[in-house]
Amino acid sequence: MKKALKNTGQPLLLLQHIGRHYQSGDTTIKALDDVSLDIYPGEFVAVMGQSGSGKSTLMNLIGCLDKPSTGTYLVNGRNIQHFSADELATLRRQVFGFIFQRYNLLTNATAAENVEVPGIYAGTPKPQRLKRAADLLASLGLGQRTDHRPSQLSGGQQQRVAIARALMNNPPVILADEPTGALDSRSGVEVMQLLKQLNAEGRTIILITHDASVAAHAQRQITIADGHIQSEKTPPGYAPPTELKIKPTLEGTHANDSDELAEAVKIALRSLKVSLFRTALTLLGIIIGVASVVTMLAVGAGSKQNIVDQISAMGTNLLSIRPGGQGIRTTGDIVTLVPADADAISDLPNVEATVPQRDSRATVRYGNLDYATTISGVGADFPQVRDWAVGSGSFFTPRDLSGYAPVIVLGQTVITNLFPGGENPVGDYVLVGNIPFQVVGTMATKGAGPGGQDQDDVAFVPITTGLVRLFGKSYVSNITVKVTDVKQIDATQAAITTLLKSRHRTEDFSIRNMASILQTVTATQNTLTILLGTVAAISLLVGGIGVMNIMLVSVTERTREIGVRMATGARTKDILRQFITEAAVVCTLGGIIGVVFGLSLALVLKLFGVNVAFTPMPSLLAFSCAFFTGLLFGWWPAKQAAKMDPVVALASE
Repeated sequence: MKKALKNTGQPLLLLQHIGRHYQSGDTTIKALDDVSLDIYPGEFVAVMGQSGSGKSTLMNLIGCLDKPSTGTYLVNGRNIQHFSADELATLRRQVFGFIFQRYNLLTNATAAENVEVPGIYAGTPKPQRLKRAADLLASLGLGQRTDHRPSQLSGGQQQRVAIARALMNNPPVILADEPTGALDSRSGVEVMQLLKQLNAEGRTIILITHDASVAAHAQRQITIADGHIQSEKTPPGYAPPTELKIKPTLEGTHANDSDELAEAVKIALRSLKVSLFRTALTLLGIIIGVASVVTMLAVGAGSKQNIVDQISAMGTNLLSIRPGGQGIRTTGDIVTLVPADADAISDLPNVEATVPQRDSRATVRYGNLDYATTISGVGADFPQVRDWAVGSGSFFTPRDLSGYAPVIVLGQTVITNLFPGGENPVGDYVLVGNIPFQVVGTMATKGAGPGGQDQDDVAFVPITTGLVRLFGKSYVSNITVKVTDVKQIDATQAAITTLLKSRHRTEDFSIRNMASILQTVTATQNTLTILLGTVAAISLLVGGIGVMNIMLVSVTERTREIGVRMATGARTKDILRQFITEAAVVCTLGGIIGVVFGLSLALVLKLFGVNVAFTPMPSLLAFSCAFFTGLLFGWWPAKQAAKMDPVVALASE
């Protein structure tokens, strides 16, 4: 609860030898000089003076918008000299209501929303705040105009909205700065009647004017000139009131965080709507940045997944042994690996199967159709090692190997070219060169392998048959080993190395660990993805600079609004939060639109055959970066707004 102002018989507002000095180069300007004034609860005081006399400076000091350079100012017995900016804001919120000559209404807010502003910073619950705003406007004859904006109201109606705003927190003191200066005579009379009514209810009214006829409505008329009080006029027998009738009654001593956040978001959306073209350009920077991150990371993840899938299809629990070691040339045939090496390796621990292999190009003929393909001599465990299922028939057996059987298993591409009618070739004979082979099986479709080659463009024969009848060689081009436990693959690789070195008396071979290759490829692809993401993040940086620009422009354009909010009780952190929230709203909108656009673009690329992988992380990462970029780049303009002097802000054009 706000502390009630106590009437101790002492002045409510006491100014003792007040001076307000400004430095202009080497010259000191004394706007006020040795001003002493006491104002009691319930008084109606008019301060008169011509332009430049110091009356507005006096009002700013009385309303705690400014501090004196010299002297003492007491508000209900409290010396404000050492009050912080937030303490002064609290005092303004609890004690003073401001009525400005130019109304100072928020142009994009309705009448009711303008009236609500002091209640927001006072922490008044929203339902109570809405009701009070409506009641105040109704009592001032604006009950049917609550949802009208200032541009839809006459000057007199705008001033009454300003009066309702001044009364929102039920302050005991009303400061009216030239309240009739911008009004026609009829509206001016109505405003003065309202002020007299407020005074009759017990409020202290301090009226700043240059018009003697307006000042005549007050009980005390103080004339100021050149920063000094020249005279004071009161009716005969005048005595200040002795009872404080008006006390702050609204609950709350500071802004409610949730209410203020909601208000900040609402104001941000209003601000964006006012400058749609500028907002669109700012959002475009964020949208492009976010969309770039989402699309590039999706493409990068898709490419990585495609390569990983291809390598995984070959098996990550495999060891590939090739002929040729350090110091041995790697071109042409190298006579180092033989089928017996595969047999010896199969006896080692953790070895599930071994497949010796040798390939050669040859023409396969069926009937009057010829097709050149790869003939691969392999062991009987080939389907198990390569995780490649047989489509129909069966694969050849160890017995076929030992018997040098002329049997063959065809890949799907070979079948398509030799049997275009779609018939099952199992049981038929084909010629490999001039040698007949019986088709005992077909392989299931495998698809493209690493590098994009067609894995189905192949025919398999027993390695023994191939070496003797087709290749004319006694050695193999590689041996593939499948391990039982991939966790022990390094130990198995070491055991194979030891075995072959013992058999060959030298290290004339090399072993490739497919799991290590997969890790290397994955790491490389991750690096490329990070590179793509970094390039895209630069777009976010550019978008963030755009946010800073729009926020700096917004602060400049809304300087007077900042002053009004400070005059109605906004603390430094309230202003800071307001503009940071606006920056966050911009980036949130840009982030959401950017994520949607990025995903849509990735889908389009996928339709054109680009490998794309969708995962939540890139979208969350891009959106989070956009959001925090907005906060980062919005912080500086927000800080500049929060540091403003309320007097300077209110005086801006």
